[in-house]
Amino acid sequence: MEGPELPVQAEMVELVPNGKHAAALGTTTIPSLPGDRFDENQCGAEMEEFLPHGSEKKQTHFTDFEGKTSFGMSVFNLSNAIMGSGILGLAYAMANTGIILFLFLLTAVALLSSYSIHLLLKSSGIVGIRAYEQLGFRAFGTPGKLAAAIAITLQNIGAMSSYLYIVKSEVPLVIQTFLNLEEKTTDWYLNGNYLVILVSVTVILPLALMKQLGYLGYASGFSLSCMVFFLISVIYKKFQIPCPLPEQGGNITSGINVTLGSEHWDGPAAPLPPEVGACTPSFFTLNSQTAYTIPIMAFAFVCHPEVLPIYTELKNPSKKKMQCISNISITVMYLMYFLAALFGYLTFYGRVESELLHTYSRVDPFDVLILCVRVAVLTAVTLTVPIVLFPVRRAIQQMLFQGKNFSWIRHVAIAVILLTFINLLVIFAPSILGIFGLIGATSAPCLIFIFPAIFYIRIMPKDKEPLRSTPKILAACFALLGVLFMIMSLSFIITDWATGGGRSGGSH
Repeated sequence: MEGPELPVQAEMVELVPNGKHAAALGTTTIPSLPGDRFDENQCGAEMEEFLPHGSEKKQTHFTDFEGKTSFGMSVFNLSNAIMGSGILGLAYAMANTGIILFLFLLTAVALLSSYSIHLLLKSSGIVGIRAYEQLGFRAFGTPGKLAAAIAITLQNIGAMSSYLYIVKSEVPLVIQTFLNLEEKTTDWYLNGNYLVILVSVTVILPLALMKQLGYLGYASGFSLSCMVFFLISVIYKKFQIPCPLPEQGGNITSGINVTLGSEHWDGPAAPLPPEVGACTPSFFTLNSQTAYTIPIMAFAFVCHPEVLPIYTELKNPSKKKMQCISNISITVMYLMYFLAALFGYLTFYGRVESELLHTYSRVDPFDVLILCVRVAVLTAVTLTVPIVLFPVRRAIQQMLFQGKNFSWIRHVAIAVILLTFINLLVIFAPSILGIFGLIGATSAPCLIFIFPAIFYIRIMPKDKEPLRSTPKILAACFALLGVLFMIMSLSFIITDWATGGGRSGGSH
């Protein structure tokens, strides 16, 4: 059965991030679909617009909203949306897969993510819609819209909570190290609950109140530069830290006792004894922890809820231009992921912790460079929260306030309520990673694999592509792959809970 048919006008009256909608589209005003006006733009020409310039008047497409975000700012925003806290755990993933298997899995996930974005953009071009939830409505009616909105809300609330959980746990350590305190005191400025609220109110909320996602491009660029600094530091430390680690007699190189930071470690606390081959890289590894690394890597490129909002705000938009932005963002993050994992793994080999920065604390808890890296990572994840909040607010507007004009009161209220709810989760949920692991195992496969594929199959007209055409068969296989990922991830998490493990986490 075909999805519900919408009039051309109804399809074009589309809610955009600033809450506006086309109030008066004439019956003859049919927007140009991608491919007939702007598609001749090549990626090289688009790079000339890497930095924002003054906005020129142009014919608007799909909506009455005129995108003003440059090519470069869009790359920064999408790259920042892709980059998750999981980059800290990829070295641990490599230790449990081996270099060759890790590279194969990372490459496969990057290619699949690019193909998924291609399906989203193609579906968007067919019906003139640039909202994930409205694609669901066009394909399956109200149930499709609600399913997409709920998946986006759960996934991004989980992501924001994981970021703020890092803020809660790492900021007190940074302050403690900065003040050169060997023991944590009861002062309020070392209390993670107070600090996460302070960061949310003073940094995240003002950025989340921006009217348009494109305005966050500079914050995204700075956030990415912080992660580049993290990557450079990991590479540098590879050549500074000896292997095996000099932990003879319970002391480490700086003379600080190993147990100083042990309460914050995610990995095994007991050091491995020196053995032959302990500093030899493994190229292919299968062990009990390998199964947990596959979902982490599978979700390392989750950015799909942000793709269409970024597309909406793009200056002189076209499907080819947005695909170029997506490919550049995925390629940049692919290289950063691999290099961070490789050099982190080659520094500690089998002794790497599931959170890389904690492993460096075993060498010297008061290392100035690692302190700076912690600050950079905290800055990066803090500036990513507003980027992730935009699609959640959009999903809530789609579910509750569709067709309403933009309202600053509603815009501010949704952001405040979301941040308050997430802060309460981070403060009062002791086993937060398990909850968000469950959310990620269900919502992420839907957003990456299942929804883009089935929306494409339903939206693409049968006269253009029959059900048995190669593109639709590939899309169906893609959706099936998503179902398998969901079953696999849920199985790992349930098994982990049943056995009393605590390693389940997510990349975002």
